[in-house]
Amino acid sequence: MKEIELKLQGKIKRLTNQTFKFDRRVKSGWFSAVYFLKTKEIIEDFCPEKEVTMQFFQRQEAVLCGVDEVIALIQEFAEKPEELEIHSLSDGDKISPFETVMTIKGHYQNFGFLEGIIDGIFARRTSVATNVYNVVKAAGISGVQKPVIFMGDRDDHYTQQAGDGYAAYIGGATAQATHAMNEWWGKQGMGTMPHALIQMFNGDVVEACKVYNKKFPEDELTALVDYNNDVITDSLKVAREFGSLLKGVRVDTSRTLIDKYFLRNQHLLGTFDPRGVNAELIFALRQALDAEGYQHVKIVVTGGFTEKRIEEFEKSGVPVDMYGVGSSILKINIGFTGDNVLLNDQPQAKEGRKYRPNPRLEKVDL
Repeated sequence: MKEIELKLQGKIKRLTNQTFKFDRRVKSGWFSAVYFLKTKEIIEDFCPEKEVTMQFFQRQEAVLCGVDEVIALIQEFAEKPEELEIHSLSDGDKISPFETVMTIKGHYQNFGFLEGIIDGIFARRTSVATNVYNVVKAAGISGVQKPVIFMGDRDDHYTQQAGDGYAAYIGGATAQATHAMNEWWGKQGMGTMPHALIQMFNGDVVEACKVYNKKFPEDELTALVDYNNDVITDSLKVAREFGSLLKGVRVDTSRTLIDKYFLRNQHLLGTFDPRGVNAELIFALRQALDAEGYQHVKIVVTGGFTEKRIEEFEKSGVPVDMYGVGSSILKINIGFTGDNVLLNDQPQAKEGRKYRPNPRLEKVDL
């Protein structure tokens, strides 16, 4: 892997002095579609003097991300990058369907083989940023903005964590699960305990919290309380033990389980789906904590949360203080297209495509 330091000026500078890690084989075309490589060779032999303008767009309302990464890619792997003219929007800009987000002007053979890689960077980073933006928006529709933690480490390849973590940050995530996810924006990973820690103490949540607090006394103690599938009972046990030291409880009940609270109170069943982390369970948990004077204990929910599910919780006033979201954020649902639309500054494009100038674009100094 080759580390590339990107230094930008002006508006496009979110990642100034950021070190990117690129595979050296990009230069040889290893990651480029073969037809791009063949076209590069043909143009070098038959029409090397012609200039093209390539523009990039997508088809949704979205939050753009990947700009700085793309520019770093071009700086390092394009041939004669100093001869290219680039105009671009910035990471974090809201974009419309078919809006041009970047144009690159120059000799095709110098950069055309990077087209697919650029599309892929934009697609992945913009998808993640937009997914997070929509989740964060859903988590604030009640009028109180609830923090969203990005917990996607188990849902994707580890090599993507830094870039996806940055995209999640651009989308509005306030915390992330791993240090790698925070690498590009200068923070550290956030988290307390997994089920494995509670297992080591034979399912005793209180004992697990005691050793956690002893080892990491500077952390705000948040107890994972679904290990025994008895969320309210274990939350109260921990709260009684730690009092004001307990800052929160996290509920991560499997969608295949019904919490023991409902098994003890079967008269409550019949009007809702009692599996997993459901609204009625969280209402009951909040009521139980408040009844014993633990109003300060916040409730964190994780496990299969999506934009739609968060929106349903918020519209129903479910007393959640923080959401943890993973797999739904990593769905790649925004595709980008790079088109050559000008040839020697004159319109020339495939049928249905045309040059779409965008006054929002700003010049990038390479």
